[in-house]
Amino acid sequence: MSSLPKHTSVASKATELTTLALLLSLLIVLVSELPSEVFSPASKSFFFAIGAVGAWRYSWWFVQALRSVWYNRRVFPQMRAEADALGESGKPSELYVLCTSFRIDPDVCFRVYDALIEETRHYGVPTTIFASVSDQTDVDIISHVLQEHRWPSHIEVRYMFQKGDGKRSAMAEVLRAISRRAPAPDALLVSMDGDILLEPGTLERSLSFFALRDDLGALTTNNSAIVTGNDATKEWYDLRYAQRHLVMSSMSVSERLLVLTGRYSAFRADLATHPDFIDMVENDHVEHWRFGNFKFLSGDDKSTWYWLLKNGWKMLYLPDVYVSGFEELPDRKRFFASTTDLMRRWYGNMLRTSGRAIALGPRPMGLFTWWSLIDQRLSMWTTLIGPIVAILVTLFVRPSFIFAYALWILFTRGISTSILAWQRGRFSLLWIPLIYYNQVYGALLKTYVSFRFNRQKWSRQGISAGEPGDEKAVRRQRRMGHLLHGFHVCLMLFVLTLATGVLKVPDATSLKILERAGPVPGDTAALPDASRWLASRIEDGSGELHLPAGELRISDRLIERLGASSIGEATNLSGSPQGTTLEVPPTLIDHLKDAQGTTPAPGDLLSCTDQQRCSLDLHDTRLSLSDLRIQVQPRHG
Repeated sequence: MSSLPKHTSVASKATELTTLALLLSLLIVLVSELPSEVFSPASKSFFFAIGAVGAWRYSWWFVQALRSVWYNRRVFPQMRAEADALGESGKPSELYVLCTSFRIDPDVCFRVYDALIEETRHYGVPTTIFASVSDQTDVDIISHVLQEHRWPSHIEVRYMFQKGDGKRSAMAEVLRAISRRAPAPDALLVSMDGDILLEPGTLERSLSFFALRDDLGALTTNNSAIVTGNDATKEWYDLRYAQRHLVMSSMSVSERLLVLTGRYSAFRADLATHPDFIDMVENDHVEHWRFGNFKFLSGDDKSTWYWLLKNGWKMLYLPDVYVSGFEELPDRKRFFASTTDLMRRWYGNMLRTSGRAIALGPRPMGLFTWWSLIDQRLSMWTTLIGPIVAILVTLFVRPSFIFAYALWILFTRGISTSILAWQRGRFSLLWIPLIYYNQVYGALLKTYVSFRFNRQKWSRQGISAGEPGDEKAVRRQRRMGHLLHGFHVCLMLFVLTLATGVLKVPDATSLKILERAGPVPGDTAALPDASRWLASRIEDGSGELHLPAGELRISDRLIERLGASSIGEATNLSGSPQGTTLEVPPTLIDHLKDAQGTTPAPGDLLSCTDQQRCSLDLHDTRLSLSDLRIQVQPRHG
């Protein structure tokens, strides 16, 4: 695979060294302060948090990684050799380029069209460039570029001014104009954004694949970023492109993709000028049970992808061809707010289209692609299980769990970023925290957008769409979105609190107590059985356990629960200063000893102090009892 373009934006060495120092410091603190009992086999909640769900998620990710390696090392090199062998015969008889731009910086506009004219001039095929621009300044810049290149005779540039209502209408107008020119059967269309810089050889190395495969409907390429912003922003973009490269490569094994990026994609002209294709680009919409019928504002790349997918056309990703995008956050000084705006738009485009793609079934796309679409929707919930469980267990079971979870994050994200770096050809330590940010915060945003995906906003053009015109209807839709979102989040939290043992299902005794109007004085059966609670605290404890004030009852269940465990060392149980009474059944008399080592009789009341401790021997576990009273229940019958 070819190396990244030299002008790809990356973090400085100083930032990398600072990140290394911070990560090493964090690792040292976590390892040195991590309590040994964190990894106790009895800590089932912890293993649930990092075990089953993590194994499922990462096994799927590693399947994608293995497929990506197979494609880049085995499948694609053979295809590349065959495409390059075509030479001049692999070129189309004519080429159309659709380039849309909206208020692009003049310097960027000049560099983009300078590279585009140079590429089409070198490619040598009759080319018509449709420049969809927003003002006269763009026309002047493009004319200047043509003049510098001495107005190549085989290149024609046509200008079309946008309406300002979004990219879709501009694209549709250009596609209709191309259709009226009756393109040749083998003609190709390149669709690109006005802030994309074509690297040398882009057309030569990408378009020949259409001559190689008659069933290929479209293709897209690898991306790099020329970023205006700080080091975190630079690595955030490059990390996203590294993740994109892995997934795109994996999907290409199945000859399908999950999106045709609008930055640079190439299509067969006869498909791109099909009336249904043009109508979908311009008027794509969805019918939803709650939102009704609403049009898509952005996401034209998802619309073109869906049209090709449902009509059975194959798609391809070229990992060794790069185009470079001039990237800048909407607000350079606000990384969090700006990345939130971008991810909400991207995830909204994904969610608006994936549902109807899943409804097509696996037949037109293959089982792997179909399941990948389903996984996009599942992953936004399963990704949140780990952090939620870690928080629950830390708050309600053992605070030290947060150290183990932090180690888990460093370990797993370190491996993930290493694999991404191996395929990307470069590595940044900033990727480790950024990939966690993308995954967890991205999952939170996806769940949020999934209940409100009708709301659309395009920051650059300052337009929005998707909601009703009536304010009451807008408020009603938003309230329903909040309600549904809250219900699903609460349901997830409820299931996880049960699964981790933070919230326990009431046992038969507890339910019986609840049925009573109130406890009968002197009736010890009305007390809840604390055996299971006490056993779990003994298993997880570090030798000291303080009992709450009031009356507690234990039963033979304590022996049953601790029978399979081997605690070994003594556990000290002390009562509350406000007074603690422990009700013990007569069946446990042989295990109970007072301060003199004597076995009590049924009905006895023992007083255990710090100086005169009682003991309760359960298998190889000795409980030392102090600062409480022990009431031995009398025998009945």
